[in-house]
Amino acid sequence: MNIYRDVVVWDAESEAARRCDVCTENGKISAVKPAGTYAYGAAYEGRGRTALIPGFINAHGHAAMTLLRGFGEDLPLMDWLRKRIWPAEAKLDGELVYKGTMLSILEMLSTGTTCFADMYFFMDSVAEAALAAGIKAGLSRGIVGGDDGAAKLAENLKLARDYNGARGLINVQLGPHAPYTVPFDLMKDIAAAAKENDLSVQLHWLETKGEWDMVETGKTMGPEEYLEKAGFLDVKHLLLAHCVWMDREKMSFYAKPNITVAHNPKSNLKLGSGVAPVAAMNEAHINVALGTDGASSNNRLDMWDEMRYAALLQKGVNMDPSLLSARYALRMATKNGAEALGFSDTGLIREGWAADFMLIDLDMPHYAGWDLENLPGYLVYAGSSADIMTTVVAGSPLYHMGEFPGLDAERIIAEAAEARKKLI
Repeated sequence: MNIYRDVVVWDAESEAARRCDVCTENGKISAVKPAGTYAYGAAYEGRGRTALIPGFINAHGHAAMTLLRGFGEDLPLMDWLRKRIWPAEAKLDGELVYKGTMLSILEMLSTGTTCFADMYFFMDSVAEAALAAGIKAGLSRGIVGGDDGAAKLAENLKLARDYNGARGLINVQLGPHAPYTVPFDLMKDIAAAAKENDLSVQLHWLETKGEWDMVETGKTMGPEEYLEKAGFLDVKHLLLAHCVWMDREKMSFYAKPNITVAHNPKSNLKLGSGVAPVAAMNEAHINVALGTDGASSNNRLDMWDEMRYAALLQKGVNMDPSLLSARYALRMATKNGAEALGFSDTGLIREGWAADFMLIDLDMPHYAGWDLENLPGYLVYAGSSADIMTTVVAGSPLYHMGEFPGLDAERIIAEAAEARKKLI
């Protein structure tokens, strides 16, 4: 048992923070008691000056794209993909993907992420990297069309057989890339396979303004009819990444308990795709999570940065400072993404929930004046990932004060730098 004594606890279902003693056992939070309940034996002494909040869930990304960071800058999405990214990705192999993923895991752990979604290639290498690091992940093989589409679907199903549920760290989804890269018949096969195998689905959706014109069936059916006829509405869970160009008149269609939008504000801005109408989604009761997208299109994997930016962006573009409160911003960055990736006991600091959280230093200058009532605003709007002291996954500290227990960070960084040279 580990005891985190007199820490300041806040999660997305708490209006205000509270001082607590938090105990963990066997990867779970075994007790959340008033501060001072435990007189001795603490693994960490918070002294009322350390915040403990849920770990971030990065609900959309392509982890190994750390190898392509800075490659293809200042291009719109389709030029970026066709001229830079897809030609480079054609050179990938399992070893390169493993090294790029390990690099991304270092970055994510140091910025408070305890679970990440990933849609990419050589996904057994991604799974092995996640297991080696001890981080949680929702993984899917990126499926695109063509003569080998069925083979890629089979590869994704094999990933599920091999890794779904591994050590309680990995959940596997099916990953059709997008409706403009996957033929409609293959989409129907993917939806059928998801239902047959009780798997969820990750899918890029309505990312750019002209995207639907490139869809094979775009002239005969709209996006909502497409999802219905493809068979995606009754899959276990459907995670729709981006949704920048979702029709406001059709939003009620997406307000279903098994549908989540993965909002990627900074990637959407950097690629010039636009600003997703997240405030309207929230009003329509659509479940919205947060993601960074890949490090080649963001270029950071910093979920705290994403959380702050998402809240401020909606306030600004809608000229309404009441939109996307600090508490809702944290919900998007934690609990909503966890549910979408199948980690239903993750994202709150509650007894029986996963011991996935971070410790934050409240003695920094920008927290001067905080109290239990105003701390949520301090954390979301004034804080940053630089304030994180420790990141804990399944009860194990995977990052602490600049170090990564159990991982050789120097070697990982050096190997990733060499892998990048080989790739580009």
